[in-house]
Amino acid sequence: VQLQASGGGLVQTGGSLTLSCEASRITGSLYALGWFRRAPGKEREFVAAIVRSTGGTNYASSAKGRFTISRDNAKNMVYLQMNDLKPEDTAVYYCAGERNKILRIDIIRGYDYWGQGTQVTVSS
Repeated sequence: VQLQASGGGLVQTGGSLTLSCEASRITGSLYALGWFRRAPGKEREFVAAIVRSTGGTNYASSAKGRFTISRDNAKNMVYLQMNDLKPEDTAVYYCAGERNKILRIDIIRGYDYWGQGTQVTVSS
């Protein structure tokens, strides 16, 4: 499985960005797709995830009310709409795929496949 994230960039505080991630070369199917991020000097952290079959979602508290994750199964795409961005959202954002339902979809170590990351920078 190959995951290709795109859509990052530089935006001012309060602005919006939409990240996209295409999952290709899939053998079988993925159970869930998620977005994670790593800010400078910090550990990678969970942002949002979605179950491909049901559309069920999970958000980090920092993302609730501002970010929306969605998927297009026909296109093997997952999106992250980010609104009201803040400087603390500055990070490299990664999409990830989970093959089987083993752990909660907000648990990083449950994910089997990772994209290369896309930089999001929010200026104050």
